Amino acid sequence: MNITYYGHSCFEVDLDGIKLIFDPFITPNPHASGIDVSAIRADYILLSHGHEDHLADVETIFKNSNCSIISTFEIVSWFQSKGLENGHPMNHGGKWSFDFGDVKMVSAIHSSSMPDGSYGGNPAGFVITAGNTRFYYAGDTALTYDMKLIPENGKIDFAFLPVGDNFTMGIEDAAKAASFIEANKVVAMHFDTFPYIEIDKNQAREVFEENQIELILPEIGETIEI
Repeated sequence: MNITYYGHSCFEVDLDGIKLIFDPFITPNPHASGIDVSAIRADYILLSHGHEDHLADVETIFKNSNCSIISTFEIVSWFQSKGLENGHPMNHGGKWSFDFGDVKMVSAIHSSSMPDGSYGGNPAGFVITAGNTRFYYAGDTALTYDMKLIPENGKIDFAFLPVGDNFTMGIEDAAKAASFIEANKVVAMHFDTFPYIEIDKNQAREVFEENQIELILPEIGETIEI
């Protein structure tokens, strides 16, 4: 499985040629100026919530790819009203089988509104099962005891977790979250984009090492294999 980091909380996950894009926020991110959004293609765009720093480039990628949006009912409906009609609405606790595997929508503790101020539904995370691999994309969330339920449905091989603090979990809570979901590998996200969420990377590594959890702090544009 190849994973490419496009900055903030945006990743491309390549599942044997089927490409998932999570929360695309690239063009407005000055740290991601080297990424050509027009060259990105996706089969599915998964959106955790409606804040602009998680969906700024949805329309560009969608129109260049003729892909499908997977998100909450409210977010899918909002994009359909803008002419992006191919979408699959979900809600918390629901699961659906796609051609790449299963997606289960799980809760996230955050807020959600669309760029125009309209209601964005409740924020969410995703548990993806593709072949023999299961991973958790947490979206923007606080630490929550509900995370302990996630591994009850099967082992989590790795997780995308926010570490930037202020708006989401910080480093210490993210390490606890990894423990709750019983994941020994974490790909960090939602850090360093804005001054509010800048982190001490050495401190982050130390905290995760103390908890015997591998922490990956990807560079923008980097592709890693998991």
